[in-house]
Amino acid sequence: ATALLLLPLVLRCESSVNLPLSVLLEKYCEALSALYNVTGSYCNATTDQIGTCWPRATAGQLVERPCPEFFNGIKYNTTRNAYRECMGNGTWASKSNYSLCEPILDDKRKYALHYKIALIINYLGHCIAIGALIVAFMLFLCLRSIRCLRNIIHWNLITTFILRNVMWFLLQMIDHTIHESNEPWCRCITMIYNYFVVTNFFWMFVEGCYLHTAIVMTYSTDKLRKWVFLFIGWCIPCPIIVAWAIGKLYYENEQCWFGKEPGKYIDYIYQGPVILVLLINFVFLFNIVRILMTKLRASTTSETIQYRKAVKATLVLLPLLGITYMLFFVNPGEDDISQIVFIYFNSFLQSFQGFFVSVFYCFLNGEVTLFDLIGLKLN
Repeated sequence: ATALLLLPLVLRCESSVNLPLSVLLEKYCEALSALYNVTGSYCNATTDQIGTCWPRATAGQLVERPCPEFFNGIKYNTTRNAYRECMGNGTWASKSNYSLCEPILDDKRKYALHYKIALIINYLGHCIAIGALIVAFMLFLCLRSIRCLRNIIHWNLITTFILRNVMWFLLQMIDHTIHESNEPWCRCITMIYNYFVVTNFFWMFVEGCYLHTAIVMTYSTDKLRKWVFLFIGWCIPCPIIVAWAIGKLYYENEQCWFGKEPGKYIDYIYQGPVILVLLINFVFLFNIVRILMTKLRASTTSETIQYRKAVKATLVLLPLLGITYMLFFVNPGEDDISQIVFIYFNSFLQSFQGFFVSVFYCFLNGEVTLFDLIGLKLN
C-alpha cells in the first residue's frame, strides 16, 4: 500500500520531464525497494523486459513476484508467481522464471482443437439429418394412403426440422465482419432461425397434445380439427418471435441478435414458452404412459398398437429434444474433462436430432410399409 503511495510522488517529480514508461517503472521499482530493509550484499532494484519489478534483495535469495496481469494482449493468472534469483555476487540472474504463469484463455482458444472437431461433427450431423429428413418428407408427401391426422402432424414436425437445418447452414455462412456490423438481413436470418426452433418444440407439443387427447381424454380423433393443430404449430410461435425481435431491436441490438451466451433476458421471451411446452409435454407423457400401462395393456386393436408405437417414439424424442435444449442453460463445470465432454455431447445432440426424428416418426413407422414403398416405386 505504501508503495502505491510512493508511485504518485515519483510520477509527480518526473512530470516536468517527458520520460518513457520503462524509466518510470524503474523509478517506481526503486521507490518500492525503499520498503525492503536489506543489509549486506544485495541486488539492486530492477525492472525486466516484461515490466515486472524486482525489488532490492539479499544476495543468494530467490525472489518471487506475482505474474503480470497482461502481456502481449493475453491475460494471465496473477495468483501464480514468477521467480528470479539474486546471485551471491549481488547481481540478478539473467533470466526470470515465468514458467508457472498460465494464460487465462477463453474456451474457444483453450479448446481450439475440440471446437474444430465439434464443428465437423455439427456439419456432418446436419448434413445426415437434412438428408434423412428430406427422404422422410417425400415419403409422407407421396404415400397418400397413410395421410391421417397423426402422420400429418409427424410430417409438419419433420418440415420444421428441414427448415431449421437449412437456416442453420445459412447462419454458418455469415462472415464475422457482417456478424459484428449487425446487418438488417443478418438479423432477419437469426429471427427466422429462432422461429423454426420454436416451431420445433410447438410441433412436439402438438404430438403430445394429440396423443393425450386420443388416449387419456378418449376423444375421437375423427372429431379433431387439423386447423387447430396447424394454428398451434405454425401461428402461435409468430407473436412470440415478433416480441423477441422487438426486445432485441431496442435493448440488445448487436451481433445479428445471435448471442453465443445463453440466458440473456431478452432471449427468455422465446425460451420461456419453449420450456413451458416441454414441461406440459412431460405431464402429457406421464398421463399417457399411465393409461397405456393400465387400461390399454390388454387391447390389441390396430389403432391401440399404433398409439403405443407413437408413444414409444415420443418417449424417446421428447427427452432427447428437451435435454438438447436444456443443455444451453447448463454449466458443464470448470475442469477440462467436463468442458470437453460437454462440447462433444452438445454438438452430437444438436446436429443429429433431426435424423432421430425422421427415423422414429417415419422410417420406423409401421404404416410406412414395404407394400406402400413398392407401390410407390411401381407408380
